[in-house]
Amino acid sequence: MTDTRKAMILGLSGPVLTPAEKAFFGAAQPWGFILFGRNVESLEQVRALVEDARSAVGWQAPVLIDQEGGTVRRLRPPLVRDYPAADVIGALFAERPEVAREAAWATGRLMAADLFALGIDIDCAPVLDMPPEAGSGFIARRAYGSTPQQVTTMAQAVADGLVAGGVQPVVKHIPGHGRGFADSHKDLPVVDAPLEVLRQTDFRPFSELQGIRMAMTCHCVFSAVDPYFPASASRKVMEEIIRGEIGFDGLVMSDDISMNALSGDIADRAKAVLGSGLDIVLHCNGVMAEMEMVAGVAPALSGASLARANDVIEARPAPDDADLAALGRKLDDILAMA
Repeated sequence: MTDTRKAMILGLSGPVLTPAEKAFFGAAQPWGFILFGRNVESLEQVRALVEDARSAVGWQAPVLIDQEGGTVRRLRPPLVRDYPAADVIGALFAERPEVAREAAWATGRLMAADLFALGIDIDCAPVLDMPPEAGSGFIARRAYGSTPQQVTTMAQAVADGLVAGGVQPVVKHIPGHGRGFADSHKDLPVVDAPLEVLRQTDFRPFSELQGIRMAMTCHCVFSAVDPYFPASASRKVMEEIIRGEIGFDGLVMSDDISMNALSGDIADRAKAVLGSGLDIVLHCNGVMAEMEMVAGVAPALSGASLARANDVIEARPAPDDADLAALGRKLDDILAMA
């Protein structure tokens, strides 16, 4: 079975949809869109942008955003509350694990309320990457901890909070960016840890989280698995680790192919990640010439990838009736302990 929607998620250039973008998206039919800080001026403006993007493709296409809290958040105060970085609530885990879990769930639930009100239905969070030491490496403050139990517990709570608020989570960056110390926006990180170490640590949160339908890959080379290609472009990592050992059977999207961990032009990068066997390529910067190149090589969704994409759409959750004001006060009280 095939579909007219293409296996790509694309960015938008600014706070309003341009006539060129409207025409391009209508013809190219990306499966979804992703928003960044350049797309945000006000809540009403974001809501209108989301509606216009969906109108351009003619259906209720998924709209994604990176809203982790801390340094990685596209919606910021005063538009939304000041959400903590992962390491802030993760620091509570050692002495008060249940309190830390409550803070993680509340963070997810409150962020979901912000996103759902704007029509954004997928959050590229939580981060499951696990640095070997707390606060180390490129991920640093974005990590919930440096042990599998802590990361799994905290990330599961955030994911559950997002779903309770009507927003689907995307776990990232599978199979784990924690030991990839280089910034993959600029360079290609290389992870040289033995495979058995990775199995016991970095891979575990991805295999242990429950109810997750989407994952984002990392642009890291895992020397013990495939020394030649980063995970996002490695069929061996995809088949043997992500689908095999980790057992993730949901939709897998690439990290942003605009990042310079990848080589070649944008078309080459899109071909490389799609060649790994993942489902959807992500291109974020909103540059029309590059998006046209992605559209030129991205196939229409079909087969197992189409089934996974449809599962994501059909499983769109409805928000619960949580008392958001009370939940916000509770989170503030917990964070005051940190």
